[in-house]
Amino acid sequence: MSKIPNLLTCIRLALVPVFILLIFFCQSENHIIWAFFVFIIATITDFLDGYLARKWKVISDFGKIADPLADKLIVLSALAALTFLPPYKLFVLIFIVIALREIVITIMREILKKQGIVMPADKLGKWKTSLQMIGIILALFLWAWFPEIALKSTTRLIANIWFSLVALLTVYSGLNYLKLLPKLLKKGE
Repeated sequence: MSKIPNLLTCIRLALVPVFILLIFFCQSENHIIWAFFVFIIATITDFLDGYLARKWKVISDFGKIADPLADKLIVLSALAALTFLPPYKLFVLIFIVIALREIVITIMREILKKQGIVMPADKLGKWKTSLQMIGIILALFLWAWFPEIALKSTTRLIANIWFSLVALLTVYSGLNYLKLLPKLLKKGE
């Protein structure tokens, strides 16, 4: 039982290349529908692994690192698709801001991990991830089943506004982690 949350995280990590293949490289008529379902499965595993880990009190160092990493990889893959592929073509700055924050925080986590310090995800980071996933799910849903709506300029504008706000929250949560850094370093001494 105690290994199930980590197994779900590993499944989510394994879904990332499947999602990338489907959304960027597959030419089948229903590839966006399949990519949508892969993203939904990844989202469900994210919810389940966190829920089960808390319920069974089996939070592990692997989970503290791999869970946020799996979230980052699936979300960044989807954001890259929404940024660089039609119909949405989000502002590139949104992707850059979110990707840079994720890279900086991931590197910081790895450096701390080598010093024996684990930096778990905080509530603001979880909100950021949830809002990213909600936006991605809605965008993929429209893209898969209602492409004519996804192509509308109003839909693209709403998507850009949503993800711009998410990017601001992403920056804010990244700054929040940076504020925690001195405390974590002090605790690790």
